[in-house]
Amino acid sequence: MAKINCIGILTSGGDAPGMNAAIRAVTRMAIYNNLRVIGIKRGYYGLVYNEMEEFTTKSVSNIIQQGGTILKTARCKEFTTAEGRAKAYENMTSAGIDALVVIGGDGSLSGARIFAEEYDVPIVGLPGTIDNDLGGTDRTIGYDTALNTIVDAVDKIRDTATSHERLFLVEVMGHMAGYLALNGAIASGAEAAIIPEMETEIDQLGDLINRGFRKSKNSAIVLVAENPTTGGAMGLAQRIKEEFPEYDARVTILGHLQRGGSPTAADRILSSKMGAQAITALMEGQRNVMIGIKNGDLVYVPFSKATQHNSSIDRGDIDLVKILSI
Repeated sequence: MAKINCIGILTSGGDAPGMNAAIRAVTRMAIYNNLRVIGIKRGYYGLVYNEMEEFTTKSVSNIIQQGGTILKTARCKEFTTAEGRAKAYENMTSAGIDALVVIGGDGSLSGARIFAEEYDVPIVGLPGTIDNDLGGTDRTIGYDTALNTIVDAVDKIRDTATSHERLFLVEVMGHMAGYLALNGAIASGAEAAIIPEMETEIDQLGDLINRGFRKSKNSAIVLVAENPTTGGAMGLAQRIKEEFPEYDARVTILGHLQRGGSPTAADRILSSKMGAQAITALMEGQRNVMIGIKNGDLVYVPFSKATQHNSSIDRGDIDLVKILSI
């Protein structure tokens, strides 16, 4: 195994609160172990177009509390091609980079897996996505912060929902995963969560209406996971208008509000631990793995497993939302 002297770090895909804390931890853990660090700008785009800069410990000062990513992030169609990846590898080796730390979601880690296989590059990934939908890990970087943002927003929406006796459909992110919607519903006391994992098993909107929530309440809040196949909250609102006209339904789409903001303490701690472990993993000879957390312990998850959608929704939690909404 070739000795690693220089680490490249990039953030890719959608930004997530805690990415900066991870960048800080990777950088300082690497420097502590006498390794050079190169920050790669705009994800894989920076590899293809040679946008890199040497990082020092000062480069990551005062960023742990910042949302977003100081390295920026962007889509890169060129990296999806063999020619683009060849250019990326040439730039990487010219910069003296021996290994990469990639922070991102399933698309980012899928790209890392392909690149690692083609060029035998040691790569360690960190699960940077608010969706919490990666395999092999209980939590992802940014999920806790996004969940807290949702709860804060729903608390405010409930004030007006109660005042106007309305049914509010609040659409949250999740990229076809229902973790934010389901746990957001539990934490905010919402009457229901409509999630992609259940769409083939039950008419979730019909179930909500048939439960007769109006018998005990004059307003209701339903968290809806974004879902292009059903049209999300807007699609459900149209259906209510056509099938249940007696309900005054309003839609709030939280959108990119969920991505921003200062990371919570939980996300800062998780990001810092995972970032430091990424350097340890590379020094141990690990490659093509993501740092995950299972039952409180950091674990190594092969990219092939990490990029599988984590669909282990707790059915007990679905029942809990219903029970607590009576």
